[in-house]
Amino acid sequence: MDGVVTDTAEAHSSAWKLLFDDYLGQRAQRGGDEFVPFDERGEYRRYVDGMPRLDGVQSFLASRGIHLPFGNSQDGPDQETICGLGNRKDGFFNEWLRQNRVRTFPGTMEFIQDLRAAGVKVAVFSASRNTERVLKNANVQHLFDAQVDGRQMARLDLPGKPDPAMLLLAAKKLSLPAQRCVIVEDAIAGVQAGARGDFAFVVGINRDDYADELRAHGADLVVSDLSELHFAEVNGLKPKQVNDLDSVWGSRKRLETHLQSRRLAVFLDYDGTLTPIVADYRKAFLPESMRETLSRLARNATVGVISGRDLQDVRKLVGLDTIYYSGSHGFELAGPDGWHHIQKDAAGFLPDLDAAETALRQNLAVIAGHAVERKQFSIAIHYRQVEDSLVADVEATVDAVLAQHAQLRKGHGKKVFELQPRIDWDKGRAVEQLLDMLELADSSAAISIYIGDDLTDEAVFRVLRQPNMSIVISDSDRTTSADYVLKDCQDVESFLAWLADCTGGKVT
Repeated sequence: MDGVVTDTAEAHSSAWKLLFDDYLGQRAQRGGDEFVPFDERGEYRRYVDGMPRLDGVQSFLASRGIHLPFGNSQDGPDQETICGLGNRKDGFFNEWLRQNRVRTFPGTMEFIQDLRAAGVKVAVFSASRNTERVLKNANVQHLFDAQVDGRQMARLDLPGKPDPAMLLLAAKKLSLPAQRCVIVEDAIAGVQAGARGDFAFVVGINRDDYADELRAHGADLVVSDLSELHFAEVNGLKPKQVNDLDSVWGSRKRLETHLQSRRLAVFLDYDGTLTPIVADYRKAFLPESMRETLSRLARNATVGVISGRDLQDVRKLVGLDTIYYSGSHGFELAGPDGWHHIQKDAAGFLPDLDAAETALRQNLAVIAGHAVERKQFSIAIHYRQVEDSLVADVEATVDAVLAQHAQLRKGHGKKVFELQPRIDWDKGRAVEQLLDMLELADSSAAISIYIGDDLTDEAVFRVLRQPNMSIVISDSDRTTSADYVLKDCQDVESFLAWLADCTGGKVT
């Protein structure tokens, strides 16, 4: 459930951090240990993700050399036992549930619907005792033919992952042997359980750049999202590749039908989509014909440019005040009539970005051809003009600087590394926020199209599922969540011109 069906990792990691930092701080005040905060990324994945709550408490504390009495399930949240701390964590998580709506992964929802339409049974499993509450909060409990959760595990005295007992019970509830079941997991412990249970196939979901670990622990296939996985009754499961996609031109009739009853929103990447990639990113100027096409489309549709560039930079390059803009991969947004929005947590990362920028400029000075581009809320390190033999040195330098700034994370683009705040935010979340703000999120009232070429655009492809459309610009093959393909920037301009004709009443 968590991390595959429901996007509750933030809630769980926050609850674990509240628990462990508070407890470790108390121990430090008593003079027993030096206070070292809980690492929401590394230690969360290594010791608690995917495990029953009490196993997670015990596993993490043991990693710090702390051994507490187990206690019993009735222990209060202030008792210094494994059960007491586990109950305190449960309280933190349930408080989050009371105040928030659980998000689901759009790609997973679409994938489950495809399976059900083909008559494939689907079960959900989780070590959480709150499984029922989470599924009801997300309003997805009706999608599953069977469910196994932490309460059933306790009643049957089943061991938690990486033992396969819970997964085998899910298969039994579907009246199927393990050899006829596919496991989908994002946790390393869950992937191990799938491999140990002799299941037909194990799919690992790589949500946070640990694909190699998932493969090493038993995943047969690793994807970033289930929207990258194509299901067909004949061919089974296989990754969706750019070279396998149909051109969007073949879907014009479908689009015309949708546009008769829906508003249109079109969002586009800048570099490689509206203008070709150039050796010097500072010289990627927008052709006047593309600008005129965007302006014409914006008269009857919502248009936005969603770029990794700094907000002011992309606004200047496009030069239209009738459209919306997103800069620094969604951390800063702007639009007509002076509208402006900054992601609420972004400002707190500025000191780390400032320090990282200084270190990068100093440490990369000896490598010719690189360029450090500082944006307000991210840093791009371009290596398109660096000799191939020196690219590894650029990345090693970036990684060394990153190691000194745990609040930042590394992203990848076309011939560029990107340092960004380590929070759950990207182009996809920015587009979702724009759609909500513009009251376009309801797909029965509007249809949204996103066009992009870069790896960073995959974040938008994952959230814009049917009947919306995601279109990738094809320049090389890769696994993708996109639905359709266009050849190049000229093909994009022709498609946008066609959309402008449609919305302007020139196409019947």
